[in-house]
Amino acid sequence: MKETLVFLAFVAVPAAIGLYFVIKPKLVRKRRAHLLRQPLPDGVEDVLLRNIGLYSLVPDDLRQQLHGHINVFLDEKRFLGVGGQEITSEVAITIAGSACMLLLNREADYFPGFSSILVYPDTYEAKQVDYDGVVETHKRSRRAGESWHRGPIVLSWSNVLQGAADAGDGYNVVLHEFAHKLDEQNSGTNGQPILHAMGHYEEWAEVLGREYRSFADRVARRQNKVMDEYGLTSPAEFFAVATESFFEKGRAMQRRLPDLYEQLKKYYSVDPATWG
Repeated sequence: MKETLVFLAFVAVPAAIGLYFVIKPKLVRKRRAHLLRQPLPDGVEDVLLRNIGLYSLVPDDLRQQLHGHINVFLDEKRFLGVGGQEITSEVAITIAGSACMLLLNREADYFPGFSSILVYPDTYEAKQVDYDGVVETHKRSRRAGESWHRGPIVLSWSNVLQGAADAGDGYNVVLHEFAHKLDEQNSGTNGQPILHAMGHYEEWAEVLGREYRSFADRVARRQNKVMDEYGLTSPAEFFAVATESFFEKGRAMQRRLPDLYEQLKKYYSVDPATWG
């Protein structure tokens, strides 16, 4: 009898695990659908209008989408204060409002693979490892934010506020770091997120590769206008910096870098050059 009970236990555990993975996605979808339909709580829109310059430019139909995404984001992500930073509703709403700009008009999965967002009051120090062949150099660098692979987002609150306030400067640390999370979903962080159609990958690689080389040439000639030079660091950083400029300098990008703008427009399914 004892052996039979042991056998039944081994059968029951995998069955329970399987049931969990069947039921949980349904519960998640149901909860998200409910939150997407809910209006924002009182006071939330006041924070968005006060802190996020881009928010007032978003068309009304997309703004309603954004509100639902913010509800889900705030329900699913955890905010942790570091270095004395207090996590207030203003902190959470400002970060959520900026991050969810990346989810408009798309099938949102709310940046899967992590749940924690660490917030420092100001720029912070982090370890950095540089490689020159076989030589490995360790140092510390000041940062406004970072995205850990399969780990949390780290942000400086002062830089979040600075970047979100001006809708036209092309600097937004939240858009930048959450673009890395989108990039990460496609087997690593290399500047190529999961695209909507298989036929888009070849075009994406050709255009972004060409634009990256042209960007390097403009920087060398000191004729760069639209994107921050930090985008030269790697293809991953190029995608993140391009995302910042796409949303905050859409008209300039469309005019000066039309091919890059069209690729990002196709990926993000929005047209910021027409906003406002």
